[in-house]
Amino acid sequence: GLAVLATGEARYASLALPGRRILAFDPRGRGQVAEVFGDLEHAAHVSVIVPGSDNDAASHDAPRKPATGPAGMARALEAAAGGGTAVIAWTGYTTPVGVGLDAADGRLAQAGAVRLARFTAGLDAVGVPDPVLFCHSYGSVVCGLAARHTDATDIVVFGSPGMRADSAADPRTGARVWAGRGPSDWIANVPNVEFAGIGHGADPTSPAFGARRVPAGDVQGHTGYFAPGTRSLAAFTAIAKGDVR
Repeated sequence: GLAVLATGEARYASLALPGRRILAFDPRGRGQVAEVFGDLEHAAHVSVIVPGSDNDAASHDAPRKPATGPAGMARALEAAAGGGTAVIAWTGYTTPVGVGLDAADGRLAQAGAVRLARFTAGLDAVGVPDPVLFCHSYGSVVCGLAARHTDATDIVVFGSPGMRADSAADPRTGARVWAGRGPSDWIANVPNVEFAGIGHGADPTSPAFGARRVPAGDVQGHTGYFAPGTRSLAAFTAIAKGDVR
């Protein structure tokens, strides 16, 4: 896979730049990539960003608003957490495109959950600390389905349409489950239902769900959770560093 980066295909050119730490790369289809920010080999804490719709290898680090997108979120978290914490941007599954049927259906999330479980097992096999999963939007569906098959210490969902779970205890994981949603996040307009495979179930930020709350009152839009200075980023940083009990 990495050899393809050297072939000069334009849409992947930025991934081949010096200083990029590409952990995995697959050019098939829309492409998948896992990139490390920080020193994974010596990290005391490791986080994995699991992104949502409209992300693939070409858009993984596409120019957009800072601290958004898989690489942007990872870069912002690693910068805030400082030394000792490595962050992996895992654009490692085929994401839905747009907000159509694929985004409301669980098929891509189920396939993604298998891949995420395999990825975390691989990290475990090489002795990486048990990770914190940060799961954005449709990525939180992936994390909900993968939860019982990972060794994550914490699963943090934000901008979530649901985890295909009825409560924080439902995924049958030992991980602590956290949830946050900003006041202007359009995901709030997505009905929290699941019927005939469509929809992703309960709202993880509802009190009945039982997740620990991530403060997100100052978050703007659907992708602003890692913006510098936000309370959500401060909370994410504490969780990533294991500073919360």
